[in-house]
Amino acid sequence: MTTLKVALMQPYFVPYIGYFHLIKAVDLFIVYDNIKYTKKGWINRNRILRDGTAAMFTLPMKADSDSLDIRQRALAADFTGEKLLRQLTGTYRRAPYFDDAMALMHRLLDYEDRNLFGFLHHSIVETCRHLGLNTEIRTSSELVVDCSLAGQDRVLALCQAVGATTYVNAIGGTELYSAADFRAQGIDLKFVKSRPCEYHQFGDVFVPWLSIVDVIMFNPKATIAAMLDGFDLT
Repeated sequence: MTTLKVALMQPYFVPYIGYFHLIKAVDLFIVYDNIKYTKKGWINRNRILRDGTAAMFTLPMKADSDSLDIRQRALAADFTGEKLLRQLTGTYRRAPYFDDAMALMHRLLDYEDRNLFGFLHHSIVETCRHLGLNTEIRTSSELVVDCSLAGQDRVLALCQAVGATTYVNAIGGTELYSAADFRAQGIDLKFVKSRPCEYHQFGDVFVPWLSIVDVIMFNPKATIAAMLDGFDLT
């Protein structure tokens, strides 16, 4: 019997390693593009290391209606990425794998599409390629489902549309889904739990769960490949 493990997630810009654990855990990763953009989420912002602590950075957005979907939003017209590249250089220039990480960041930030989803989708695909992840990635709007569905009902519809046998979610979503409801549709429900992932940064105190950029700055690719296996599927 053919099995198909599927995950669904909002697009985020250079998210923490747990996002890539989820991608590694499945055969098909579906990125939502036809859901509402949320201001206070992680869609266009993340955290990097600065002076030994976690510091937030944000991709500036074009002012627009809060009712629009992610694929209908755009980055600010004057956004160039230069500010963030300067911040990364100032923070990480002494990191052992600075050149490798910055080459990736230039590929992401120099991308010309100012549509928010187009920009983020490109960044996810390019980062996966850099990390050696070959999971298939699709967008939610490619799949014909009832867009009025929400929450678990929408997830089930998308899983059925691709013939999923297992739905995998991040461990933080355990209260959102019913294993019995998934079983009723012939789908197993699993959760990815990331193990603690510690490595040497500049200071004595490790700052966890920063952007994947931080991981790439401080670790060779062989070590990162092992880190990408650092999760449990429960």
